[in-house]
Amino acid sequence: MSQETETRERPMVDWDRAAATGALLVRGGPQIPRREADRVVTDLRELTAEAEGHVRELTGLGRELPLLPGTVVDRPGWVRSAASGLGALTGRALPAAQGGPLGPILASGAGMQTGLVLAFLASRVLGQYDPFGGPENRGELLLVAPNVVAAERAMKVPDREFRLWVCLHECTHRLQFTAVPWLRDYFADEVERLISGIAGHSDDSLAELFGRLTDAVKHRGKGAGIAELLQSPKERAVFDRLLALSTLLEGHADYVMDAVGPQVVPSVEQIRSKFSARRRGGGLFDRLLRALLGLDAKIRQYEEGAKFTRQVVDAVGMAGFNAVWRSPNTLPTRAEIADPAAWVRRLHG
Repeated sequence: MSQETETRERPMVDWDRAAATGALLVRGGPQIPRREADRVVTDLRELTAEAEGHVRELTGLGRELPLLPGTVVDRPGWVRSAASGLGALTGRALPAAQGGPLGPILASGAGMQTGLVLAFLASRVLGQYDPFGGPENRGELLLVAPNVVAAERAMKVPDREFRLWVCLHECTHRLQFTAVPWLRDYFADEVERLISGIAGHSDDSLAELFGRLTDAVKHRGKGAGIAELLQSPKERAVFDRLLALSTLLEGHADYVMDAVGPQVVPSVEQIRSKFSARRRGGGLFDRLLRALLGLDAKIRQYEEGAKFTRQVVDAVGMAGFNAVWRSPNTLPTRAEIADPAAWVRRLHG
């Protein structure tokens, strides 16, 4: 391969640097005896298959798919997996790094910055389904054992019930992407459109960007952030579709984990109450970082998406709700997330 080709294909973000930085800087988890640690790992692996069986029974999704265990990782392991998945997701959209001697330096700097963010998140994520992680980037369900242990200890909830409850959420995400064949590529395409649009800002005139900044400042505090208001109309349309999809996926998973809960997680109400308070807790520095990273907005997504799911299921049942998975055209819009009855009218008359 020629040096010119290598330069052209070098990513703007050095994802290996991001993984190394994040894994180096992430804080250690709680100290527990080896025997207890082994039991936690075994529990989480086994509970993913059990949890997904419950989710399939409730939702009707993926009944023909094999029941697979999850992958249990520590905090550095989550950082490395997250960096790999992000690299696979954004690889088509992020422009190549600049050629010449500054290219590797800029990519390395971006990787270090990303690693700092991943290190912060790695102590908070309980688990995730990454549709672009794992072998050949075909998807992987991860459970972060030290974070699960830390959470159940802090909240003083039954450990095995809490672990199953967490698995219910993540297995719902896995089914969303494995039982709905078009969803993974649709999500990747939308992310590519959004990132490509943002990367294309260099073509905008200074006057246009200044005008959009002025408009953003005028509307500050009216329900939208600076980043969103700086988007062009085309970018905002893509952003709205992605936001609606993300809200649906998170809220659907939250609804399912609580709807399944009473039958298999007797303490589900206690867990939900304590977990919701924990989501919003933290010191001033922690809350500031969450706001900067958009995590507070994600908490609202859980709530809004769960409300949408609950109201639609109440109106037309789970089978009627599952119309959301037919095609991209049946996904709720951002406006319909806030008005579930409008989605019901559009899909069910």
